[in-house]
Amino acid sequence: MKVIAAYLLAVLGGNTTPSADDLKDILGSVGAEADDDNIGVLLSELKGKDIAEVIASGREKLASVPSGGGGAAVAVAAASGGGGGAAAPAAAESKKEEKVEEKEESDDDMGFSLFD
Repeated sequence: MKVIAAYLLAVLGGNTTPSADDLKDILGSVGAEADDDNIGVLLSELKGKDIAEVIASGREKLASVPSGGGGAAVAVAAASGGGGGAAAPAAAESKKEEKVEEKEESDDDMGFSLFD
């Protein structure tokens, strides 16, 4: 990830085709180690490609990936009127669970505050 971040920083800085040395300089400026293999793979994969198009293509692919989240299905069912009898108790149950979790988190402060 740091090699990708360095590449994107170079592009944002105006260098549309950063070299391996450019990426090493960026990583070295923040004390990060530069792995020659990772740099080589990244540069070979992006050779001749516009980074904006690569990012846009990735966004399109991610949009089609299901992200789970069963809670949304309950909310959709309740809003559409389908299965309304079962959706209301499930929503009430999840609210109770959220309240219990909040109390547990506040008990874990171990007697001191961040600003003491």
